[in-house]
Amino acid sequence: MGEHVRPSIVVSKCIEFDSCRYNGAMIPSEVVGSLKDFVDFIPVCPEVEIGLGVPRDPIRIISEGGEERLWQPATQRDVTDDMKGFTRGFLEGLGPVDGFILKFRSPSCGMKEVKIYGGKGKAPASGKGAGFFGREVLAAFGDLAVEDEGRLRNFKIREHFLTKVFALARFRLAREARSMKSLVEYQAGNKLLFMAYNQNAMREMGRVVANPAKKRIDEVLRDYEALLLRALAKAPRRASAINVLMHALGYFSDELTGREKSFFLGSLEKYREMKIPLSVPVGIVNSWLARYDRPYLAEQTFFEPYPGDLVEITDSGKGRDV
Repeated sequence: MGEHVRPSIVVSKCIEFDSCRYNGAMIPSEVVGSLKDFVDFIPVCPEVEIGLGVPRDPIRIISEGGEERLWQPATQRDVTDDMKGFTRGFLEGLGPVDGFILKFRSPSCGMKEVKIYGGKGKAPASGKGAGFFGREVLAAFGDLAVEDEGRLRNFKIREHFLTKVFALARFRLAREARSMKSLVEYQAGNKLLFMAYNQNAMREMGRVVANPAKKRIDEVLRDYEALLLRALAKAPRRASAINVLMHALGYFSDELTGREKSFFLGSLEKYREMKIPLSVPVGIVNSWLARYDRPYLAEQTFFEPYPGDLVEITDSGKGRDV
């Protein structure tokens, strides 16, 4: 693998960038902190942008007459229209982006689990949903890599997010080149990654790239992008990743000893049983790539979908099977 592309990610500014939380705090995040050397971040705080200041009285989502509003109880101020106006202008003015990392449970940025209260008074929370900014992000960019900093503490969710956001960044460059050559190279280099994620979509993507109908490049890119987003929609099943690794094993069958093969197969079984992360058997294959000349495998992003310095196996333990 060569040098990795730098994804463009919108991030809630209070996460590792500025002390702009309602109480004047900055939220620590090991994930966001580690990404700073590898990502072009676009920090934003919708609440500050609509003039609420730092520190500020908290806002909350309330439900009145079947409509949700954004309300600041201490000042009796309704900031719904301000937030909607800012959100619309910000998202419409965004350049090409590959993903979002938003503040967990925030009434502005939250993606889910945001408390919704029954009215302006001291009514208890009556439900949960997305924040006003977060819901519009999901509506307009939900097919991209979109997560909150709380869920990214989970290893499996984080691994999928990083794989997806770097894959989308690589495609963005191929799309900007607007050439069949760039698209062919993208498909070829990511073939095993797509095989692990969604084999049916991978085959359809191959047919689009072959372009038997000689469509214009804009049509090809449109069709390909739709399939790419479908392919990357869900994290790959363990069985699919194991299938790719078994495929890779075949490239080294003549060089490896019986003990080496047995050790590798044992690591696959441990991965199947959720005892070790995918990075362990992948690391074994990468050690073989360092010893033997296998140009096709060496170019496959499956074996390093994102920079190795970002591999971190710590896990919150929550939502492990999500």
